[in-house]
Amino acid sequence: MKLLVVSDSHGLTSELIEIKKEYEQKVDAMIHCGDSELMASSIEMQGFLSVRGNCDYDRTFPLDLTEKMEGNTIFVTHGHHYNVKMTLMNLSYKAKEVGADFVFFGHSHALGAEVIDGTLFLNPGSIFMPRGRQEKTYAIIEKDGNQITTKFYTNTHQELLPLRHQFVL
Repeated sequence: MKLLVVSDSHGLTSELIEIKKEYEQKVDAMIHCGDSELMASSIEMQGFLSVRGNCDYDRTFPLDLTEKMEGNTIFVTHGHHYNVKMTLMNLSYKAKEVGADFVFFGHSHALGAEVIDGTLFLNPGSIFMPRGRQEKTYAIIEKDGNQITTKFYTNTHQELLPLRHQFVL
């Protein structure tokens, strides 16, 4: 399974189109963790599994999204309702509640990936205004058997190799 995860694009359009062109035929799903500031019906958001962030006004985006894919449960949220800027504890409770194997979120604009109690929690950073790094980023997650590889890329599709990580579940 191969997933693209992006978040916090805050009105960017050409960048989302470029990412879609690069990956839509190469991944099993494209996920947007909110704060697109676009309408769900916009051409830029077509093809993305998307949630509503604190800066999104289109109420057709759900606050949370739970999807089953290849035997995995994927939970997507923006994160503002779970206080992710302070702690992942609230989000980890929700992950257990829905039986999530993967949790994707945004809001903080700070990229990161970690496994908590057998669940991968990943924030892809922001392709608009990153925090904690200079690079504008998105992520690719690959699962093969019990191994998960997380890769972070710049908005120019260059992998940040020192940030690649493999988790064994």
